[in-house]
Amino acid sequence: MASQFSRSKSWRVVTPLVAIAALGLTACSNNEEPTDVPGTTPPVWTGAPAPAGEHGESGSEHATTTGSADNVSVTLKDAKGSQVGTATLAENGGFVQVTVDAQGLTPGFHGLHVHSVGKCEPNSVAPTGGEPGNFLSAGGHFQVEGHTGHPASGDLTSLEVREDGKGYLVTTTDAFTLEDLKNGGKGTALMIHADADNFGNIPTRYTLPDNAAVPDQQTLTTGDAGGRVACGVIGG
Repeated sequence: MASQFSRSKSWRVVTPLVAIAALGLTACSNNEEPTDVPGTTPPVWTGAPAPAGEHGESGSEHATTTGSADNVSVTLKDAKGSQVGTATLAENGGFVQVTVDAQGLTPGFHGLHVHSVGKCEPNSVAPTGGEPGNFLSAGGHFQVEGHTGHPASGDLTSLEVREDGKGYLVTTTDAFTLEDLKNGGKGTALMIHADADNFGNIPTRYTLPDNAAVPDQQTLTTGDAGGRVACGVIGG
């Protein structure tokens, strides 16, 4: 009888402990979804973006660049020093994604380029000399070492600004990497121009005075995009 009583008492003691453990498990599992990966515990949402592949394929051009992908943030300012926009350059999947969010600009298309020196100085002189002008310190259009063709390596899709003065652009390029933009320590700069960029696209059926070549060197060099209205240092 003593032995039977002992076993019965033991069972009564163990049962509440099991119940408490089950209650604790239920409490901890609230709002958690089961995982289908063998050998893992239910996931806990942390507010961090889902890893690549959760809601889209890794490397997709429409995926948000997160995780360990390299990225650079740029502040765009006008010649008065007022901020008129921001930009992000993120490298992922073999290309650089450029995102520009701007405001306070003249409606219409604006040339958007990476320039060859990481200096955004108003009323400055170009590295090659000459008369001063806004952001001329940033030099000409950026070319990756060994590249001399047109469009230049730093020529990007034009920024279209709405009637409310705001513009938003997401574009990609494989003409340079973020490492290229360090430019041997000189850095580079992101530039918004006053006018549209024609990318040197002047048909040969047009003629210039004195039978000059079409497009002329000015067009090839600048895209005829006009003055420099906003600039942001990318880095060095």
